[in-house]
Amino acid sequence: MSEDNSILEKVIARFKDELVERGLRKTPERFAILREIYTMGGHLDAEDLFLHMQKQNYRVSRATVYNTLDLLVDVDLVKKQQFGNNITLYEKSLGYRQHDHLICTQCGKVIEFCDPRIQQTKSMVEEMINFEISYHSLNIYGRCENCRTKKET
Repeated sequence: MSEDNSILEKVIARFKDELVERGLRKTPERFAILREIYTMGGHLDAEDLFLHMQKQNYRVSRATVYNTLDLLVDVDLVKKQQFGNNITLYEKSLGYRQHDHLICTQCGKVIEFCDPRIQQTKSMVEEMINFEISYHSLNIYGRCENCRTKKET
């Protein structure tokens, strides 16, 4: 079994537990949305997810996609990111390593990166200030290579 399948099984099991605990129905649509998010990977917005689900012939409403995303964020299986200019994107969170983002202010492209020095800085700050950091979010805004190249030509 691949690591991705193992993570997906854990995510589905955790989602089932959360639904039972909250007294919510375990609908096929909710699990289909969860599977698509963990299968697609990367960053996606709610509308793109809805359109993707439609293309895959899922019978799921726009409201179900939005409501399920809110629920998945609430149970910490999906992270909701705000990337300026009212851009909200979602990404899987369980089994996904900590990373940061470069956001192009021209085209909206989001590039993930990981730099171990950021973790070292977090540890140093925790020690200096005696503050326990639960998580962090670092977004750096600028222009991607494609947008810079287009403007120069």
